Amino acid sequence: MNVVKDYVELFKALSDENRLKILCMLACGELCACDIQDSLELTQPTISHHMKILQQVGLIEVEKRGKWAFYSIRQDQVDQLCDFIKSVTSEAPGKEEFRNRCSCSRSRCICD
Repeated sequence: MNVVKDYVELFKALSDENRLKILCMLACGELCACDIQDSLELTQPTISHHMKILQQVGLIEVEKRGKWAFYSIRQDQVDQLCDFIKSVTSEAPGKEEFRNRCSCSRSRCICD
């Protein structure tokens, strides 16, 4: 397992301004796709595209209710991402797990 590559797609998904805005909106709670569309003034296909990407990387989940789609943040995935960032940027507990898999000889590197 390559720790860094596991997060590449997730960081790509987070690198879009509209997707970050969507996550900020969802931080307040579940929202209907139409509410997100109205707030961001984007077309329905564009919203669908962004939501699909956020779903694929596991940051949000969707619940269909009739013809409406309601989105919410997957807190477990966000927590996992936060743990990863902490582990590579600090001397947080659990860093030994990454060091043990590193292919370079530097003690701080996790770039296996």
